[in-house]
Amino acid sequence: MTARGEAAHHGGPTSRPTMKAVVGALARRPWLWPAAVAEAARLARPGWWHRWPLLPVPDEQLWRFRMETAYGGTGDAVPEGADVVSFIAWCSTMGRWRRR
Repeated sequence: MTARGEAAHHGGPTSRPTMKAVVGALARRPWLWPAAVAEAARLARPGWWHRWPLLPVPDEQLWRFRMETAYGGTGDAVPEGADVVSFIAWCSTMGRWRRR
């Protein structure tokens, strides 16, 4: 709990645990990097380059919605590495399917 009595938010799109989970899951799988970059571009908040951090990360509300629908709770979950790999692999497969 924070000083104001709110639950600490540990699982935002730019939080250290989230970045560690995402980068750690994809670092050893270079064949997924193109799909990961494409998905980052798709999920990035509009005009991301105008706001700090200068990374193409999802909007906080979209991220919380995705984490809540994936893991339940309040949306502050940190994605599991296996789920990250599974999602990006699925995106890669769907990208190839769309191009046919």
